[in-house]
Amino acid sequence: MRPTLDFLLNDWLNIGALTARPRFAEHTGETFASVLDTCERIAREKFAPFNRLSDTEEPHFDGERVQLPRATHEALRAYVDSGMLAAAQDFEQGGMQLPCVVEMAANSFFSMASVALGGYAMLTNGNANLLMAHGTPAQKEVFARNEFAGHWFGTMCLSEPQAGSSLSDVATRAEPDGADFEADPLGPRFRLKGHKMWISGGEHEITENIVHLVLAKIPGPDGRLVPGVKGISLFVVPKHLVDREGRLTGERNDVVLAGLNHKCGYRGTTNTLLNFGEGRFPVRGQAGAVGYLVGRPGQGLACMFHMMNEARIGVGLGATMLGYAGYLASLDYARQRPQGRPVGPGGKDASQPQVPIIQHADVKRMLLAQKAYCEGALALALYCARLVDEQATGTPEAAAEAGLLLEVLTPIAKSWPSEWCLEANSLAIQVHGGYGYTRDFPVEQYWRDNRLNMIHEGAHGIQALDLLGRKVVMDGGKGLLLLAQKVNATIERALQAGPLAEPATALARALARVGQTTKAAWATGDPQEALANATPYLQAFGHLVLAWVWLEVALCARQALEQGGEADFLQGKLAAARYFFRYELPRIDAWLAVVESRDATCREMQDAWF
Repeated sequence: MRPTLDFLLNDWLNIGALTARPRFAEHTGETFASVLDTCERIAREKFAPFNRLSDTEEPHFDGERVQLPRATHEALRAYVDSGMLAAAQDFEQGGMQLPCVVEMAANSFFSMASVALGGYAMLTNGNANLLMAHGTPAQKEVFARNEFAGHWFGTMCLSEPQAGSSLSDVATRAEPDGADFEADPLGPRFRLKGHKMWISGGEHEITENIVHLVLAKIPGPDGRLVPGVKGISLFVVPKHLVDREGRLTGERNDVVLAGLNHKCGYRGTTNTLLNFGEGRFPVRGQAGAVGYLVGRPGQGLACMFHMMNEARIGVGLGATMLGYAGYLASLDYARQRPQGRPVGPGGKDASQPQVPIIQHADVKRMLLAQKAYCEGALALALYCARLVDEQATGTPEAAAEAGLLLEVLTPIAKSWPSEWCLEANSLAIQVHGGYGYTRDFPVEQYWRDNRLNMIHEGAHGIQALDLLGRKVVMDGGKGLLLLAQKVNATIERALQAGPLAEPATALARALARVGQTTKAAWATGDPQEALANATPYLQAFGHLVLAWVWLEVALCARQALEQGGEADFLQGKLAAARYFFRYELPRIDAWLAVVESRDATCREMQDAWF
């Protein structure tokens, strides 16, 4: 994987140019490479050897504590010691001021080695970043700083047993804690009561404290909760209470583990049901978990989306690297497993020795599909991270453009890898044959781990509704138009590149079809008609984006080939691009047909007919 990562970072995205910007001026290409080397080593030595252990010895509650294998603690301590939790933060915050694109590339090694072990760090980083963006100075100093230092880990608490994706139905209450609730140095102090479900990293003994970011509603003057998402506020709720200096007070907050969820995969990350304010650990003699308001009342969901959008790209990267791990495992297996003989003009010659299965065309098809899915998804994730850097350090015009592109691409960066790199894992099992679904080989675990990513951080259908219902129509379609301009610029370059004129033409046709279909979907202005087939639209749009990414990568590979680059490596990139354009991009016509016609088959289906 490392050669591909280096190619995408250096040859395609030219991350070395970032060192000319003041924020990254103290870095060089060598320091970026050193970070990658260090993370690759830690992931290989501390994470990968225990990926299976974290799966077979999943978290369990002994009545007092959640027990995890010692290797989990050691792996995460090594991650903390590397400084990666604060990698992108200011030097003054103890960070390295790394570009986001380098940070994401470095974290890809941990996602590949053990995505479940890396989940704790991803959540903590996102939690702390949210507080840096929306928290008070005291919240940044006390909570975020301790998270970046790895002393405390963090979570996000959105879903409830009765409200999964439907956040407007959140029922957790937050009431002012005393008459002086606004005077607390850590922020306006509230008491929370409610239940949260599916909380990854919600309970463990890895760190001395856990910082929960909790969505809850503040009752109105009549004591009732404000309906809808506008009534949601955000609170920081520590497992153990702390003082203004960030020291533990020795008092447990009223947050209790109600149970562990036992999943088909991703088992190394605890997944919990938490009760807030049930009175088991009363604070100052009364029930209610102490929480501090983050941001303004009623603006909680807007604040939480800061973490959710980061997490969505992180989930996409995790899905990508699980797919990549399966691809490399099945590639190695295919090169070693002898079976069958080539078919010649006279048929098979049984007297000849068997050949490795990689010599069979259908096995090459499955490997090439995996390569196209996983390397394309990795390129997309790194491109999105590069947009984050542009948004933070570019000119005002470039920053605004990057932010708009991120709005449109985030649903794809999360959903496309979680669907198609899962398919890569399925193909990896198929390449292994019967061995693929045994625990003698790792590919069955990769598939189980990856299956969760289509649900994590907004299920597939939610991403589809977000894309077609919001992102491509916001501001009169401004984001879609900007993306189309970027794609057309790539097409123009490829039309001048001889052998790439064919895929360029195919991409131009696909872009026009997506634009036409977007207008047709909303032709009647009826959201029920437009959105009934949002998921096929998401699939087609994702394939359009990945085709664009692959054409970009192919242009870079051709240039490198002409300049004497490593032929086999670069031809592999060009072959994966050809595969995507010839086998994958044609799928979009069937997906878009039902969107364009506003097909009513699913919308009109009746319960009784099932």
